[in-house]
Amino acid sequence: MSHTALVYICGLFSLGFALFHLAFWKLFGWPRTLQHTHAATRAITQILNLRLIYVFFGIAALCLFLPQELLGTRLGHAILGGMSLFWIGRTIEQFVFLRINHPLVHVLTVLFVVNAALFALPLFV
Repeated sequence: MSHTALVYICGLFSLGFALFHLAFWKLFGWPRTLQHTHAATRAITQILNLRLIYVFFGIAALCLFLPQELLGTRLGHAILGGMSLFWIGRTIEQFVFLRINHPLVHVLTVLFVVNAALFALPLFV
């Protein structure tokens, strides 16, 4: 598989995660289910989710529209490496903060590892 194809796949995964995070309000019944938390926690949770959506759409756009710049520049390599580290960190945080033995949690963990590998592969192959 070509490096460019890997970057396109990274873009599709990022787009998928942006769309998934857009669904959080419906999936988790926000803000109703957050009513039992402090007002600041409610706000921070939703604000952080909105910022993640923005980041995922931005990374998707870079991967889908500027793959050669990501592959051929130091800045592009830094972005790819940074996203790989993002997903490695997210995988670790999954084990620290979401200790739930549920098939969907395990699927998400696998997707986080796949994302970490996808973003790193163009830098090493």
